[in-house]
Amino acid sequence: MTISKGPFPDALMPELPHTERDSRGHGLRGLRDPVLWLATGCGVGWIPKAPGTWGSLVAVPVAILLQMQGVAVFWAGFVLCLAVGIPLTGMAARRLGLSDPPMVVWDEVAGQLLTLGFAPMGLLNWSVGFLLFRFFDILKPGPIRWIDRKIRGGWGIMADDLVAGLIAGLFLYLFVRIHQVIR
Repeated sequence: MTISKGPFPDALMPELPHTERDSRGHGLRGLRDPVLWLATGCGVGWIPKAPGTWGSLVAVPVAILLQMQGVAVFWAGFVLCLAVGIPLTGMAARRLGLSDPPMVVWDEVAGQLLTLGFAPMGLLNWSVGFLLFRFFDILKPGPIRWIDRKIRGGWGIMADDLVAGLIAGLFLYLFVRIHQVIR
């Protein structure tokens, strides 16, 4: 399959066996497309095992940088992530020919940012937040599963992760408050 040249040089685009490519054979060559590069969390979504977890990890340094600038900047960054993410994930899904491509992890970044916004920065707080978000994102209990099945396009790709992030964030907030009391 011939893939058009994009902004990234061939040296950065190693060939992958066919088994590590999506349904259209994109593999890492999909990174030449700026939409796919962003939607896959700068490429981490192409990691074959647990791309959502890798995408969630991308959110951590972003959250650290935003938190260091203050609460207002953190939430402004989150809103920007949403504003960009809804059309971005929809475009990426159309280009990949899948309704909710596993390699598109921008939604995990947004959901993880939302969760981490419920607690002060700290190794324990954010480790618990990371695990809570992954728990709710993977298991998709109650309304998260309904949203995942019923809402389509960029909104649908983002919405289930945002609800998972909100629920995880509320549990993280409770954890922080309880931890403060028992300390």
